[in-house]
Amino acid sequence: LFLCSSLLSKIYWRVEASTGQCFVAANFVNALSTDKAEKLIAEAAGYGSQLVLFPEVFVGGYPHGSTFGLTIGSRSAKGKEDFWKYHAAAIDVPGPEVSRLAALAGKYNVFLVIGVVERAGYTLYNTVLSFDSLGKYLGKHRKLMPTALERVFWGCGDGSTIPVYDTPLGKIGAVICWENRMPLIRTAMYAKGVEIYCAPTADALPSWQSSMTHIALEGGCFVLTANQFCRRKDFPPPPEYTFGGHEEEPSPETAVCPGGSAIISPSGTVLAGPNYEGEALLTADLDLGEIVRAKFDFDVVGHYARPEVLSLTVKTEPKHAVSFTSTVG
Repeated sequence: LFLCSSLLSKIYWRVEASTGQCFVAANFVNALSTDKAEKLIAEAAGYGSQLVLFPEVFVGGYPHGSTFGLTIGSRSAKGKEDFWKYHAAAIDVPGPEVSRLAALAGKYNVFLVIGVVERAGYTLYNTVLSFDSLGKYLGKHRKLMPTALERVFWGCGDGSTIPVYDTPLGKIGAVICWENRMPLIRTAMYAKGVEIYCAPTADALPSWQSSMTHIALEGGCFVLTANQFCRRKDFPPPPEYTFGGHEEEPSPETAVCPGGSAIISPSGTVLAGPNYEGEALLTADLDLGEIVRAKFDFDVVGHYARPEVLSLTVKTEPKHAVSFTSTVG
């Protein structure tokens, strides 16, 4: 870290941050994901990065194009087998893969934010894990609302996993993909003081960049978004793996997710990206003093709030399907 000059009594750090635009061949083998993660973390650390963000469900994989054999009212035998494979490739939190990721964060002295498919019994979750530069696992965020067909194979998170971590680099939190379109979770993050807002995604549409710029301006925070870049050839060939939603099978070189990773400042300035060319590592120098300048214009949960008119209550207790109680005597 090096210091940003400031006239205020608080000292504002500069942070070197990276987003990894990457993908692992979708054989749904988590060891391949963690191996590739180490390669990219080492590369980012070599550039001096202190914070590294990976895409949505980097470990476990995003099943682009898969329908899991679903039609209304029925599920195919092959679809059930596909889900069995996907479930087997997910990771337990905590678990051995989490320990390995923690060790990588410590080994390369980086704050690591990475998407995983989390297995909790027989339900899977789209989850982001965070680790500090000493190799400590800090916690997780589960995606509150999976999008469209994602709801078939991922469960919903709750208010108990919406953390913002107060770190030496700044206050860091993560919101996943189209959760970022939900104004209330964004407001909750702002109320927790997020300064470096991580948005791992699978959305490569041009409108995603508009959303990321809006969040940077709305929240007065840095926004890091990391997307996958993958081609049809990164997935098993048909008939083992077929792509739904296409009039014909994509060619091996077709980019089924063309990236769009970017880093945006609190003023809305694009500091790096968006990249649609291929796998890449994007880096930028974040001057946290810019947050104060942005908040002078607009502080959505501070001087620009009207709590006597509009307010938000966030229910942070875990939501369990079954609760057991007992009476004594």
